[in-house]
Amino acid sequence: MHVVRRGDRGAAVVEIRAILTTLAVLHDRIPPDVDAVYDAPVERAVRAFQQARGLTVTGEVNEETWRAIDAARWALGSRVLSHEQPEALFGDDVRQLQERLLEMGYDLGRADGIFGRRTAKALANFQREVGLVPDGVCGPHTMTALRRLGRKVVGGRPNLLRETERFRAAGPALVDKRIVIDPGHGGGDPGVSVPDGPLRWTEADIAYDLAARLEGRLAAAGMRVHLTRGPSPSERQSESDRASLANELGADLLISIHLDGHASPSASGVATYHYGQYGDAGVTSTLGERLAALVQREMVVRTGMRDCRTHAKTWDLLRLTRMPAVRVEVGYLTSREDRNRLVDPLFRDRAVEAIVAAVKRMYLPIESDVTTGSIDVDSLRSSDADETGATVGAALAHTDVDPVGGRAIRANLIAHG
Repeated sequence: MHVVRRGDRGAAVVEIRAILTTLAVLHDRIPPDVDAVYDAPVERAVRAFQQARGLTVTGEVNEETWRAIDAARWALGSRVLSHEQPEALFGDDVRQLQERLLEMGYDLGRADGIFGRRTAKALANFQREVGLVPDGVCGPHTMTALRRLGRKVVGGRPNLLRETERFRAAGPALVDKRIVIDPGHGGGDPGVSVPDGPLRWTEADIAYDLAARLEGRLAAAGMRVHLTRGPSPSERQSESDRASLANELGADLLISIHLDGHASPSASGVATYHYGQYGDAGVTSTLGERLAALVQREMVVRTGMRDCRTHAKTWDLLRLTRMPAVRVEVGYLTSREDRNRLVDPLFRDRAVEAIVAAVKRMYLPIESDVTTGSIDVDSLRSSDADETGATVGAALAHTDVDPVGGRAIRANLIAHG
């Protein structure tokens, strides 16, 4: 769809106003025979909705915001839910059903609002237990059963407890853990681009350099590392494409690396994002929150950058991945202070060390966690290899990116650093 913004009129504006009014976000009711306009109250309501739903706050309705508004119109019980192909049902009612099943102890992953196979299987298991036909369809009889039954799991968020135990069982060593590193943009999309004298710094190039350095460090520590793109991919990949790649690889973690930009040159600092949303919907991510917090704290302590904190977002790369995933914005390329840091190879090494330390801490039991900034990243390869009997050479054999490409772009950035 085209972007709907202030001053627009038409059927799309009428529908947007109607849904926001139903959600009690917009209180400026107008008679149905009046020509609806996307005015200041609508823009404020859209901004409030975007803030609550973990979307980029623009006050405009693009495709991402429209999907969220359309999903919000559905409450559990207002329609029959089932696993559809090729387009899965998506909505607040699906998320409410998933949260209900999770509370009763059924393992369907996280409540992402998408009615996929795991949701259908968990629902069928519930139906079987209560004596209904296990067809994986949430109709009137299933809704009646759901309303009658209470929670099975108490003492915390069940999915968080389940995933935490899964990480604990995997052990603290990084050897043979699988991680996907996503350098933002690329494929003809430079991202944020800033001229600096005769040079032009682009988000895509610096993000790839950071990703290549991170790939080398994590591979040396024994991890199986995959990058979502090379230095010059032939075509641009969408966030859903990158999420699908991570899911197909069965990744244990995903780290997406970006740089930020702003019209104001005073905007600076590092921020980390995880899947989730605020407001009445509540935060729906689990271990992604912990990974984001660890990355953010390590980045601030090791680099000295301004702390722009962690935030819940519903971006596709974070929403569609089945593993803990975060997106880290390693400073503002439009800030001279941040840019001077980012073009320094030594700073990029410190930023990468911060992410490596955060990844290591993800696998440490909570009771064995260490102080932020205290992990010696250079010693990880020896300590983890001693623990598992693995070798660094075996780990390097699992990396999926041509090291020559990584060296080439690193050499280019170092030469200009």
